[in-house]
Amino acid sequence: MDAKPEGRSRPVPPAVLALRRLPNPRLTGIGAGLFAAASMFLLACLDQLALDGSSTVFGVLFLPVSALTALWVRPADLVTAPIIVPIAFAVGVIPISGGTGGFGGQTMALVTALAVHAGWLYGGTLIAGLIATVRKVRLMRQRQRQRRMLLAAQTARPAQPPRRPQR
Repeated sequence: MDAKPEGRSRPVPPAVLALRRLPNPRLTGIGAGLFAAASMFLLACLDQLALDGSSTVFGVLFLPVSALTALWVRPADLVTAPIIVPIAFAVGVIPISGGTGGFGGQTMALVTALAVHAGWLYGGTLIAGLIATVRKVRLMRQRQRQRRMLLAAQTARPAQPPRRPQR
């Protein structure tokens, strides 16, 4: 068994280096919700203009928005990521739902579009949920490791005898 020489580490793959160069914002729960909803609404409007409301394109674009939302939400708000993305999907599907005839017709078209495209909705929610879960588990392990190191450092110090009060 060869031991690694001190100071040497494994080379970092180019894909990891490219990912590290991407922006890494930390959004609050509300900020992540606004990001996801605005992104999906904008993408749906562009989809309606360019491709006449292609639901497949909208669904495919929903998946990376779901992943980014779960990656960019701050650790304290991780639980909100799987809740935010279905709401963003519903906001985004409004321009491509194709309803006519006033409020009732628009509402029925929205409900129908949500039912017909439930696979994309579940897929994006699953992606956000998995990413948030993995991030939370890693955060809990990191905190546990820090507590163990702190406890080990405290017990490694030599015990000092209690001080006697001076008279």
